[in-house]
Amino acid sequence: MRIHSRSKGIIADINMIPLIDVSLILLIIFMVITPFLVQSQIQVNLPKASSAATGSGEDVITVELAANGAVKVGGKPLKFSKLEQELTLRLAKAHKKTVLVQADKTVSIEKVVAVLDIAKKLGAGKVGVGVSLADK
Repeated sequence: MRIHSRSKGIIADINMIPLIDVSLILLIIFMVITPFLVQSQIQVNLPKASSAATGSGEDVITVELAANGAVKVGGKPLKFSKLEQELTLRLAKAHKKTVLVQADKTVSIEKVVAVLDIAKKLGAGKVGVGVSLADK
């Protein structure tokens, strides 16, 4: 590499390749780190629904989870260990039913996810989480 020559003088060009390399490496680093930063800093307060969706009641199986641990399927109280058997019976009667989980806000999310998993495993057409209507 020649820095200068007698006939032309000093070559003062900027080499852009190292600058581009460093910029791309920094971009990749920020792209990898960003999801971890966003996950740890976002606090979610779940909203209440302002309107209720209307649907046919015969196609919806409602599972209610109370704060004290009580479980009701369609208004019928039962133990959490018997939930899978009850949902099997109710889902076998009709094809593509919807399972709606209505849980108290103090119920752990693990219990709600367990109910959703059971419903999906048993072949529910749709699963959902019920919310209370917002106060007006």
